[in-house]
Amino acid sequence: MIDFRGCYTAIVTPFTADGIAVDEARLAEQIAFQADGGVRGIVACGTTGESPTLEEDEHRLVVETAIACGKARGLQVIAGAGSNSTRHAVALQKLAYELGADAGLQVSPYYNKPSQEGLYRHFMTVADSCPLPVMLYNIPGRCGVAINPDTVARLARHPNIVAIKEATGSMDSASEIRQRCDITLLSGDDSLTLSFAACGSAGVVSVVSNLMPARVQALCDAFLTNRFDEAQEIHRELFPLAKGLLSLDVNPVPLKAAMKLLGRDTGAVRLPLADASKESVVRIGEILANFGLTKLEAVARA
Repeated sequence: MIDFRGCYTAIVTPFTADGIAVDEARLAEQIAFQADGGVRGIVACGTTGESPTLEEDEHRLVVETAIACGKARGLQVIAGAGSNSTRHAVALQKLAYELGADAGLQVSPYYNKPSQEGLYRHFMTVADSCPLPVMLYNIPGRCGVAINPDTVARLARHPNIVAIKEATGSMDSASEIRQRCDITLLSGDDSLTLSFAACGSAGVVSVVSNLMPARVQALCDAFLTNRFDEAQEIHRELFPLAKGLLSLDVNPVPLKAAMKLLGRDTGAVRLPLADASKESVVRIGEILANFGLTKLEAVARA
């Protein structure tokens, strides 16, 4: 069984400047940057990785590259494998298993808005399809439906359903999940990583760690070893960056803009997302400057 603890970076998918193709070499560079920062693992083809815009061959390429480069550097690799079609989710879960991922990230079916029974049957079908561990992804803001704590507890009885990325923004939901079952709980919001630790979470699937992997991992290390004074200090340091950056546009638009400003260009975002506006780029630059991040500082403090 895999022990999911610490920081898991939801990596971007680097595209060429025109957004037409995946930039495989830049993807390998980004994974190496995360490994050098000491994170526990990476999540490929998630929301931050613009998974809805990836073609089947691109999805496979990104997961293959993440596994090859990540595992060579000692990282756990979680592959986004969710879909609003159960058949498609099963196919992606099996693909992740065949390629050698450590788990499949399974988001709630979006747009369909299934009932709790529909959610239960969907995830159970995926979990039954192959031995690969399942990390549930609860993000009602994007999917239109939440996995209720009671449903999470039902699902956690399945031996393959081992963790949940909880991106509801709700301390109550996190607390109720922890009360009802022992599934591994990970924060899905950078600004709430420490708050969720108080509810019993074991880490975070992070966006900000694309910029500051070592600091987000240090936050996790601090609260996991009961050094909460240190954890609070790191939280106060990271909070303005997490809250400010991700409030300007939908993820990963501001993240990719920030990475470009820091000399780590990951190319365009794909339609229907649009690149950050000039005004947003100026504000992102101010946030990074206030945080003390420049091209040189980004490398030194990563």
